[in-house]
Amino acid sequence: MRFMNFVNTVAGTLILLVFVANVQAADPTGTWKWKFTGQNGRETESTLTLKVEGEKLTGTLARGAQGRMTDITNGTFKNDEVAFETSVERNGNTITMKYKGKVEGDTLKGTIEGGRNNRTRDWEAKREKK
Repeated sequence: MRFMNFVNTVAGTLILLVFVANVQAADPTGTWKWKFTGQNGRETESTLTLKVEGEKLTGTLARGAQGRMTDITNGTFKNDEVAFETSVERNGNTITMKYKGKVEGDTLKGTIEGGRNNRTRDWEAKREKK
């Protein structure tokens, strides 16, 4: 009888550990990279560096060969989903891009909305290994 109680306790503990491991939230903290093809047909790489504190998301986005760095604003992280904006000045106009995405392991996948044509497009970034 004691042996069966021991077996049940061990089995219950293992099930609990598996459950806890599966419900832990994803963490967007780190460096993410992706490439996209611009309207001019050139491929451009972006590097996104994120840090999360609670539901607040901060970081920077570097884009292109020159690595133009832009701070992200209005960043949030909730339920494994990131949301933030970037803005740049061009010819006296402010161009704002709105990013949304979901963290799934080492992949961050979502949409970008805005730009000159205010269009929406998909993006998928991979976490850079340390």
